[in-house]
Amino acid sequence: MLYIETGRIPKTCNMSRNLYNKIIALFLFAVAMAFLESTVVVYLRELYYPEGFRFPLKEISDHILLVELLREAATIIMLLTAGYLAGKKNWERFGAFVFLFGIWDIFYYIFLKLVLDWPTSIFDLDILFLIPLPWIAPIIAPLLISLLMIITGLYLLKLYETGKTFIATRLSWLAAFIGTALILYSFMRDPLTGVLESVPGDYAYWLLVAGLLIYGTGLGHALHESQKNRP
Repeated sequence: MLYIETGRIPKTCNMSRNLYNKIIALFLFAVAMAFLESTVVVYLRELYYPEGFRFPLKEISDHILLVELLREAATIIMLLTAGYLAGKKNWERFGAFVFLFGIWDIFYYIFLKLVLDWPTSIFDLDILFLIPLPWIAPIIAPLLISLLMIITGLYLLKLYETGKTFIATRLSWLAAFIGTALILYSFMRDPLTGVLESVPGDYAYWLLVAGLLIYGTGLGHALHESQKNRP
C-alpha cells in the first residue's frame, strides 16, 4: 500500500522489467544475426550444392575458404561484443553471450528450414564450424548445446539482476573442461573428412551425452553455490 500511495514502484519490479527488456533485446539481436548467417549459407549452397547439401564435401577455392573462416570469426566477435555490452560483470557478460549464441544457433536452422527446406531431420549431418578443424555433427547436437546455453544464460542474467554473484567452483571448472573436451572431440574426431572429400563415419552420440551430463553437473553445482550468496 505504501508504494501505491506514494507512487513509488518496488525495486524488485524495476529489476524484473530491466531483465525482461534486456532479454528481449538480446533475443531480437540473435534472431536477426541468425537470419543474416542463414542467407550466407543459402548463397553458398546455391553455388556449390544446387542439388542439395550432402557429404562428401565439395572442394572450394582457398580464397572462398579464407573468407568463410573470417566470417565465422566475425560472427563470434559480434556475439561476444553484444554480450559484453549487455552486462557489467564478467560472468553476467558470459551469460548474455551464451544466451545470444543459443538463440542464434537455433534460429539459424529454423531459417534454413524455412528457406531451403533443410534439414530434413535433426539427425542430418552438418558442418558446424571450420575453426580450427571441421566440426561435423548431426544437427541435434548443436540444438541440445544451444538449449543448455540458453538456460545457463538466463540463469546467470537473473542471478546478477538480483544482486548475486556467480561462483565458479573447482568442480565446475573441471566438469566444464572435461565436458567441453568430450563434445569437441565428438565433432572433430574425423578431421580429414573435409580435406579428403569423404563421407564421415557414424557420430559418437555417447560422447555428446556424456559431455552434456558432465558439463551440466558442474554448472548445476556452481549455480547452487552461487544461490547461497546474499545480494
